Amino acid sequence: MQYGILMFPSRQPVDVATVARQAEALGFDSLWVGEHPIMPVHSTSPFPGSPDGRIPDSYSWFLDPFVALARASAVTTKLRLGTGITLIPERNPLLLAKEIATLDYFSGGRFVFGIGAGWNKEETEIMGGNFTHRWTQTREAIEAMKALWANEAAEYHGTYYDFPLVRSFPRPVQQPHPPIFLGGAARQVFKRTVAYGNGWMPTRSTPELIKQGRAVLNELALEAGRDPKSIEVMAYIAPTDRAKLQALAEAGADSAVLLLTNAPEAAALAELEQIAKAVL
Repeated sequence: MQYGILMFPSRQPVDVATVARQAEALGFDSLWVGEHPIMPVHSTSPFPGSPDGRIPDSYSWFLDPFVALARASAVTTKLRLGTGITLIPERNPLLLAKEIATLDYFSGGRFVFGIGAGWNKEETEIMGGNFTHRWTQTREAIEAMKALWANEAAEYHGTYYDFPLVRSFPRPVQQPHPPIFLGGAARQVFKRTVAYGNGWMPTRSTPELIKQGRAVLNELALEAGRDPKSIEVMAYIAPTDRAKLQALAEAGADSAVLLLTNAPEAAALAELEQIAKAVL
């Protein structure tokens, strides 16, 4: 099983280039960064990462994922570079397609496109998204970007995005497009993954969830005439415990992403070494 590292937001941002360089030297397969362009001061949306639904203050300290990953790409040669996750309804697909293609081009085809539709209603709407129909909006954006990446010129006419024939360069190195990973565990997520994704990345997975999800993906893929092996399963924010990781692998996970907690740079690099010793 391959292992990646997720950098979480911190009031003392650790230099992503330093972490990326060290992660590659230690043998990690990938580096992931999250996204929240803003976090509303007043919000009624419950935070899924805490029992009481309260949003911690530190949760607004996100770096821009594409600037951060571009910095990481410049100091590495093998490390895959992933967004965990890009909030699709909050971005213009014409600009996003350009950013992704440029990063994939300069990194030599190492970008991994982790996507989601967001959980914070206020954030989504401030950024111009339609929260109620955010997954329909996400599907349209993905369709539009795929068309831009695959063709000399492309057009798209949908409910949320509508543009005439345009050219967008560079193209991504990975053709027809960089791999697309979706999170979540609802059946709709599995259907979406089979319809337009390359992987499934549930957060804080258990072996039972991975096993059940792998079975559903296999079933839906076969129904759609797709090879189930073409869909990768990634345990996202997995435990740094060798036995638990082995259980996830036996349940059907192909890879796992481990969390690097908030810390000043020296402590973060020491933690990275400890994680490597524990799992690699």
